[in-house]
Amino acid sequence: MNIAVWIVTGIVALVLGGAGVSKLVQSKDKILENPNMGWANDFSESGIRLIGVAEVAGALGLVLPWALDIVPVLTPLAGYGLAAMMIGVAVVHIRRREYSGLPFVFALVAAALFVAIARTVAL
Repeated sequence: MNIAVWIVTGIVALVLGGAGVSKLVQSKDKILENPNMGWANDFSESGIRLIGVAEVAGALGLVLPWALDIVPVLTPLAGYGLAAMMIGVAVVHIRRREYSGLPFVFALVAAALFVAIARTVAL
């Protein structure tokens, strides 16, 4: 079971960490060049950067505390936080009537919750 949790942890961390880094290093105009990123019109440049910081922090929080055995309770908290953030992402996409990406968003919610619950049980 631990191997499965680590695999899912790695996938979630890579996906959300990578998405966060891209929001941190690209301008809003560059982000908007991607046709799937129309949601960025609803946020300021600093709002987009804040989302990127939250994604990167969540990805690091999902991996590092458990891997380093330093305050491992932070790992499930990061998982619950990422799941909550992704529910917010779903709300934004539903309000914008952008339904095509919702299955992926809900898969990330489920994966983050899986990690959070598995790590909570293991504490």
